[in-house]
Amino acid sequence: MTHWTSQDLARQAIADGIVETIRPRTVRQILRRAGRQPHRTRYWKTARLDEPFKQRAEQVLWCYAHADRLARQGIWVVAVDEKPNHQVLERTPIRRALPGSIEQQEFEYTRHGTVNLLFFLIVHSGRMEVAAEAAKDAAHDIGELRAFRRRHRHVKGVFLVQDGDPSHTAADTAAYWSGCDGWWRPRFTPVNASWLNQAESLIEAFGYYYLKRGSWRSRAEFIEHVNASGPEYNQRHAHPFEWLWSPPMMRKWFAEHAP
Repeated sequence: MTHWTSQDLARQAIADGIVETIRPRTVRQILRRAGRQPHRTRYWKTARLDEPFKQRAEQVLWCYAHADRLARQGIWVVAVDEKPNHQVLERTPIRRALPGSIEQQEFEYTRHGTVNLLFFLIVHSGRMEVAAEAAKDAAHDIGELRAFRRRHRHVKGVFLVQDGDPSHTAADTAAYWSGCDGWWRPRFTPVNASWLNQAESLIEAFGYYYLKRGSWRSRAEFIEHVNASGPEYNQRHAHPFEWLWSPPMMRKWFAEHAP
């Protein structure tokens, strides 16, 4: 077996002679007291714990730790990340919740293509901006970076936290940054450690409020919905993420786990 229920565990405990008899409810109580949740699982990705990891993590965590101070100087810390190829699905009908009955969605759906979403998180305020890109490549990424800078001409510069996606590390993107006289200051998360990018938390929060359980009749309708949802998210939900992993904590953790 690869997935055990409380009934399975109770039966196996009796078969192994651990107890003469036990109920599944008692198994659940024991597991709860022990802080165990065998019915749950979560994916994770192993980071490369080497010197480049430490150097990149230091740079990213420094940006988070000083985001407020930098903002007072007119320099922002901005985290950026994509939600690529988001499927635009239409489900008909959707039966809304009634007393004694949860909401029901039609299992079958109609596909209306995909949309690439690019999210900007302004770290010190928690406010967001989102753009729908026609394609996920360096050219469109540069176009959105230019648009972001035009919208925020008053800002003196931006530390840009991002992962190592090919659109971020392309030669054209590097050439664009080098021509900006230091306005953009890119900082890359370590390999296999994109969880250091706060924009991932933004995407999760935005998706929970505005994408989950949605149904759209076209790509245009979906994009219109996303563009309208961004300002509402900022009004109702935006706040700086509570980021507890400081540079000293990272160094201690690195010293304990690095080979």
